[in-house]
Amino acid sequence: MSSRRFASQSLVRLLGHWQQPGSRMPLWRQLADALRLLILDGRLALDTRLPGERELAAALAVSRTTVGSALAHLREEGYLESRHGSGSRVLLPAGRPMQASAVSGEGVDLSTAALGAGPEIHQAYTHAIAALPQHLQQTGYERFGLPALRETIAARYSARGVPTQADEIMIVNGAVSGLAMVLRMLTGPGDRVVVDHPTYPLAIAAIQGASCRPVGVSLPERGWDVAGFAATVAQTSPRLAWLMPDFHNPTGRCMDIATRQAIADIAANTRTTLVVDETMVDLWYDAPPPAPLAAFNSRASVITIGSAGKSFWGGLRLGWIRAPARTLAALAQARDTLDLGSPLLEQLATQWLIEHEAQILPARRQMLALRRDICGALMREHFPQWRFEVPQGGLSYWIELPDSVATSLAARAETQGIHLGTGTRFGLAGAFDRYLRIPFTLESAALEEALLKIKTLWLPLDKAETPFRRRVI
Repeated sequence: MSSRRFASQSLVRLLGHWQQPGSRMPLWRQLADALRLLILDGRLALDTRLPGERELAAALAVSRTTVGSALAHLREEGYLESRHGSGSRVLLPAGRPMQASAVSGEGVDLSTAALGAGPEIHQAYTHAIAALPQHLQQTGYERFGLPALRETIAARYSARGVPTQADEIMIVNGAVSGLAMVLRMLTGPGDRVVVDHPTYPLAIAAIQGASCRPVGVSLPERGWDVAGFAATVAQTSPRLAWLMPDFHNPTGRCMDIATRQAIADIAANTRTTLVVDETMVDLWYDAPPPAPLAAFNSRASVITIGSAGKSFWGGLRLGWIRAPARTLAALAQARDTLDLGSPLLEQLATQWLIEHEAQILPARRQMLALRRDICGALMREHFPQWRFEVPQGGLSYWIELPDSVATSLAARAETQGIHLGTGTRFGLAGAFDRYLRIPFTLESAALEEALLKIKTLWLPLDKAETPFRRRVI
């Protein structure tokens, strides 16, 4: 398989502000650390071919010796393979995963906002195994999913204010898989897809993987920019818009009723399909979210994607799509080229979890709310220069730093076994290098230990005077 060449300007944008002002670390080492971070994040895909040393040095405005030393160091570590006349190709050292586990001998992963399984997951699988024999005489191929689970999810939507029938639900292998399926059905190469900016990195990857062009609508200080959304839709004529109104990732904010109505009306008037990701909908701490966006204008074309991953456990790898039955029939045809359905055992386990969510989710929300508050208190104590708002839901804080040093901090943290989620992962063309996403999913002791390590790396980057004071809500 031939490797894809990465353009030098694209790489420069991804690297962001990789140089560390005032650092005693050699410049070549700073560059090597920043490139390694891109590889471990997955933003530099495996088998990608980097620009040549001369071209990259010119693009970065550094000496060729600096670039050569950085690439040589990464080759020694096993992150690059170089051949004369063919440039350097990205790979991983033998046995090295793309990301460390959340807490392990390999380090601490603060780039992933997810929880481990609770005891209810074992219970769910125990019940699923007990229920499995009655399904074994069937083929197991269900393109739309287990009928009983579809009925359960439909009833859930109806209870939330949008009447739904079982034939309006399709079970899929996670939210990202559902988005990929929708993109395959509705878009073609070069089509535009409107997204919030910042937004979920894997959504950006799915859109770009479908050869579409994500078009960002910047989020204001609070809420959503309705006028900006309307203008972007009018100017770009997108095939669809992908939104996360319920505890948006990474900001944690929730779209209010008035904004939902306005967005739905714009979609109806412009005939723009809305693809709404509700992955975080169950993780609210102060108040439940309003009714689904699909409830606000019956003329709007709305496809809603849900998931069991954040509500219960990511290892379930199960999600669903809510859409008109005719749309799902077309999706089923597109699905035939991807898979033949979702695993039955996981569907049975998810059905049990949803049926018992009244006993499971309140305790989960209470535990996460406590971790959220502890995380906020620790950051106020140890990082008074960081600016953030307490999220209404979700699993993480969106941190604004005093300067564009997120990449530098993350590169330093990586050398200490701490993997950070820089803001650039959530933006287009290298945006948001002055932001970090910090999840509060770790146990408090582990989180405090990680933050104290980060503090020792942060202090050399911190400036004597910050351009703004801390603001928290």
